Amino acid sequence: MDVTVTAVSSNEVYSFTKPNREGITLLAGLGVEGDVHAGVTVKHRSRVAQDPTQPNLRQVHLIHEELFAEVAAAGFTVAPGDLGENITTRGIDLLALPTGTLLHLGDEAVVEVTGLRNPCRQIDAFQDGLLKQVVGRDAAGHIVRRAGIMGVVREGGPVRPGDTIKVELPAKPHRPLERV
Repeated sequence: MDVTVTAVSSNEVYSFTKPNREGITLLAGLGVEGDVHAGVTVKHRSRVAQDPTQPNLRQVHLIHEELFAEVAAAGFTVAPGDLGENITTRGIDLLALPTGTLLHLGDEAVVEVTGLRNPCRQIDAFQDGLLKQVVGRDAAGHIVRRAGIMGVVREGGPVRPGDTIKVELPAKPHRPLERV
């Protein structure tokens, strides 16, 4: 299966969902051009409330399209951009990537994976009960987050649906993703 971008989304105002676009431009060290979450320091409201000077490790939100089919089996309808992601992917197990993985998107853009998205109650406000589908516990009782990954832009450039994604793993030992 090809590893591709299936949709791109951005929003210049705070909202849970993000409208799909024909293309987005990633800006090195900042995030998605024109997106409310772009910046060197944190932009997510909960993070700003804690400490507005912390570095923005959540410049770009990526989610795997395969999750939409999984939650559909439980009766939920989710489409690209609905969970606030900037880039929807197909053919890659984003959640299994180690911290520091570089994702080459299209011909120019590079995103460094920083960690897992920490799903919040806004997901239930979008569709009641959906939060339990994207966060749960494994057999050992550890929290499992499935609502995508976050990253920072290392090299800017355009990203469009249909672009290929090349995965560049960091040197070993690999560090598993943690919430950011």
